[in-house]
Amino acid sequence: MSVGLSGGCDSVVLLHVLCALDLIDRLQAIHVHHGLSPNADAWANFCTDYCRRLGVPLVLRPVVVDTDSGSGLEAAARAARYQVFAEVAGDILLLAHHRGDQAETVLFNLLRGAGVTGAAGMPLERRFGEKRLLRPLLGVARGEIEVYARQAGLDWVEDESNRDIGLTRNYLRHEALVALGQRFPAAEAALAQAAGHFAEAGALLDELAALDWQRASDGDGAAMSALRQLSLPRLKNLLRYRLRALGWQVPVASRLEEFAHQLLTAAPDRHPELQLPDGRMVVAQRCLRWCPGK
Repeated sequence: MSVGLSGGCDSVVLLHVLCALDLIDRLQAIHVHHGLSPNADAWANFCTDYCRRLGVPLVLRPVVVDTDSGSGLEAAARAARYQVFAEVAGDILLLAHHRGDQAETVLFNLLRGAGVTGAAGMPLERRFGEKRLLRPLLGVARGEIEVYARQAGLDWVEDESNRDIGLTRNYLRHEALVALGQRFPAAEAALAQAAGHFAEAGALLDELAALDWQRASDGDGAAMSALRQLSLPRLKNLLRYRLRALGWQVPVASRLEEFAHQLLTAAPDRHPELQLPDGRMVVAQRCLRWCPGK
């Protein structure tokens, strides 16, 4: 099992708890050195010392964050971090996201106009390539984690960038959620609970899409005759399901809706096509097919 260790309170506590559960022999920690802070070397040294004292092997991996990716610094750092996790984690990867992180993620996704999947926030468990990704602290409040850390006499590092409210997630954490909590004391718990409800709804939609795929599939594609029997919302649900199953990026809602509408209304001699970063969805020989690559 691998544990993502940033050196912050949450990951320090998670690793400590796992060691207390007598899992040391099965553990390794992973620290990703992003190099974005003047304190990055100090954080790496802290994690090295902490793991040495616990007797847990540490994988320390420096990365170069693509600051020109166009996705923003937070997203670029996350992409670099998860690339390391994909390369060096074992069969199970454990991350220390907590209930506050979940509430922040739900709010962030809703403000971007996310659907059911985005509103479900972070799952407690999901597949990560060939690995299982687990978030065992997802239902635990940050305050409870800090109480544990103090009672156990643990030290941790503070990332100064976490206070920069110019970063969207920090603004939500330190401004928006604080304001909501003053008016609605249970706001964090309620948002996390809502994520669970959305996750259930998403699972039901996936079950429906799986049934529709069984009826429409001819192997690699889907028969247009079967697709045209679906309502527009149900067809869009099937398309999203199929794209996720292939590991393709799902397009923005407006593009997906336009393409689904074309599938339902195009004349038999027309061949609707949607170009995506991972390939094409295209109608050929009365079937909708997914063609990888450009």
